[in-house]
Amino acid sequence: MEYKVKDVIKVIEDFAPLSLQEGWDNSGLCIGSPEDAVSSVLFGLDCTPELVDEAVACGADMIVTHHPLIFSGLKKISPDNKVGEAVIKAIRSGISIYAAHTSADKVIAGVSGAMAAKLGLVNVSILDEDGEGTGLGVVGDLSEPLSADEAVSLVKERFALKALRTSKPLDGRITRVAMCGGSGSSLIGAARKSGAQLYISGDISYHHFFTEDGFMIMDIGHYESEIEIVDILFSLIKKNFPTFAVRITQNIYSNPIFYF
Repeated sequence: MEYKVKDVIKVIEDFAPLSLQEGWDNSGLCIGSPEDAVSSVLFGLDCTPELVDEAVACGADMIVTHHPLIFSGLKKISPDNKVGEAVIKAIRSGISIYAAHTSADKVIAGVSGAMAAKLGLVNVSILDEDGEGTGLGVVGDLSEPLSADEAVSLVKERFALKALRTSKPLDGRITRVAMCGGSGSSLIGAARKSGAQLYISGDISYHHFFTEDGFMIMDIGHYESEIEIVDILFSLIKKNFPTFAVRITQNIYSNPIFYF
């Protein structure tokens, strides 16, 4: 049976409907036609020129990532910048590119839900609900109370971190944790209202670390908080298309931030 790009898209959007994406986002099919044939899919977090090269090398005719390749309007498509280079390579090679970004952020089994599972949270629910049982971030309870030091150790272990940034450590015990993958500064207020003593996210700016008593913030990094979605999307397609040659990029670490 021959499958088309639209068949892959349907499976992804049954899991993470495109209608859920934020207004500023650009999830969906950004290169290719829904009618293009597809028999092999390559997964990654970021659609870099190197990822397109890998797709060509392994014979993949579709790429699925979390972050959109084309995020804002392009005034020109040139190999002189990374986005333009990736666009040109994909089009020349006939590779379709799809991104499930905030659409995958807003389902509880998506990015933030995967974070909660890594930390072993229970009684997990959406942090900032949109009224449809979906929304950004999650909040849940730890199986046992932890001190700030114990929480730091647990988070570093579960997310395989070299380092993280925190606000002033709490004196008391942490029992409830809110989290949001990616850039989560906008949900700090929702995290406090949820009763969480700890909020975990990425891209937290300096002034947000001046927290109120009884509330602590951890910044574990944008990439580190989202990488699990690659496995989730991969498993989704592998399960629904058992005859496909599906693979996760061998160069999974696309984080542009380096730690020394």
